[in-house]
Amino acid sequence: MEKRRTRPLALCLFRNNDCILVNRDIDPHSKEHYYRPLGGGIEFQELGKDAIFREIKEELAQEITAIKLVGVLENIFTFNNQPHHEIVMVYDAQFIDKSLYQKTALIGAESNGHPINAVWKPLNDFGKQGKGEILYPDGLLDMLLK
Repeated sequence: MEKRRTRPLALCLFRNNDCILVNRDIDPHSKEHYYRPLGGGIEFQELGKDAIFREIKEELAQEITAIKLVGVLENIFTFNNQPHHEIVMVYDAQFIDKSLYQKTALIGAESNGHPINAVWKPLNDFGKQGKGEILYPDGLLDMLLK
């Protein structure tokens, strides 16, 4: 049996007024639609802020600045009917290209070829108090609303 490991992850918040930039995706097994900020795995001996810089460059071919750690979340969940465990470093940053804040969507791709269609989504769309849209990782919405 394959030994499961905890995955270090860095995600980046980009804020645009009352909106954040998120990618919409779906769990292949449960068919649940959800949103998640952009980012990805932290490589061995890579700092979280460097992972964010690299991931955004890889996924959107964009440069970022003003990278700041917002907080850390621990996320234990099931995806595609498999258990997962992540330690998530949540960062805030800004795009150098300010025209990106005027676009409705930013198109890119993950390193595995999975498409990225990131959209600016109002924070009040998420959770029970909003439109019920799902934002992952768990705890991120509470962190943002503090």
